[in-house]
Formats: sequence, C-alpha cells, structure tokens
Amino acid sequence: MRTMFLLPPAALAALCAGLASHAAAPASAPQATHGCLASGNGYLRATIRGAMNLDINWKNGELECEGGPRPDGSGLRLAFAGPPHADGRRLRLVFGVEAAHEGRSGRDLPTNLTVIFEGEERLFSTRGDDHCTVDDLRQERVGALGGPVRSWRIVARGFCISPASTLDAKARILVSKFDFAGTAVFDDSPPPEPPRPKPPEQTL
Repeated sequence: MRTMFLLPPAALAALCAGLASHAAAPASAPQATHGCLASGNGYLRATIRGAMNLDINWKNGELECEGGPRPDGSGLRLAFAGPPHADGRRLRLVFGVEAAHEGRSGRDLPTNLTVIFEGEERLFSTRGDDHCTVDDLRQERVGALGGPVRSWRIVARGFCISPASTLDAKARILVSKFDFAGTAVFDDSPPPEPPRPKPPEQTL
C-alpha cells in the first residue's frame, strides 16, 4: 500500500517551481526566441478531463518549450508552458519519455506526465511511467550540424490510461490524448575548468 504525504502550501509551491526548472534543458542550451521553435512549427494539443476540463491547442507563438535528456540518461524530458495570464497563472506540462534517446524514433514508450498549474500551487502527476504512453515519436535535426551542442525537433503523440493525481490524491485529471512538437538539446561541451589558485603574495 502506498502512503501519501500532505505538504503545506509553501512546500508545494517550492516543488512546483523545482519541477518547472528541472524540466528545462541544460543551462548552456539556447532557447527559442520565436515561441517554442524558431522554425515556427511547435505545438501542443491535449485533452484533459476530471478535476479540470481543458482542451489545449497551443500553437508555436503561444508556447515556451524546452527539453533534453533525463538527468539519469534513461530517456527524454520535454516541457511545454502555455500563455501566461495577467495574474501570473500559467499551465505547464512535463513529459518524461522512457527509453527515448538522441536521434532515434520510437514506439510504445512508457511516459511519466506532470501537469503544473503555476500560480495556483496545484500539481498533478502520474508518479510513474506506466500510466501514459507515447505511441509514436520522431526526431528531426535542426540548427547547426557541427559542435558539441545538438538540437532536435521532437514530434510525438500519445495517451494516458490512468489519471494523474494531486499530492494528497484528493483530485485527479486524465490526459486522454496528447500530441506535440517541441525541442530537445544535447550538450557535450566539457565542463568549465576550475579557477587556478593564486600564488601566495610575497611580502617585502
């Protein structure tokens, strides 16, 4: 039996902010300057039912998208943030696609999904890769072909068979279908060298 823990609002807000930041591509990766993709062909569509009923159809100029490898290298992490509201609220979806690797197409890939309502201290998560599936994923190389930083346009579609729930399990949503075109950036740049120690000062 799985035990659920209740978090105070401040801790939940910190968790939401942390997930949103960790969903981003590496810090050295360039972000799109024209919405999601500089080429203009990014998008996210999703059907959400349950505690919230939403039909999402975000086009490239309305989106911010970012992505890259999962921290443990087990797949890809892709994040999409929709148009911000005047009061600071914003909806963000984060997909963790298992067994997806750079430059490779894939089918029937287990996927973890987190839906964050920023500014509302509300987060829904499937808490595992067995509730959603990317049934088709394709990758298209974009940008400069040389150098240690490589960018790909990621096109995928999928569905969820089980709902995502809040941390206290009191509310649920089902993302019955989704499809998107976003980005993933891979960076093999060597880490910066540590500063050299200064020689000791000589006194006269």
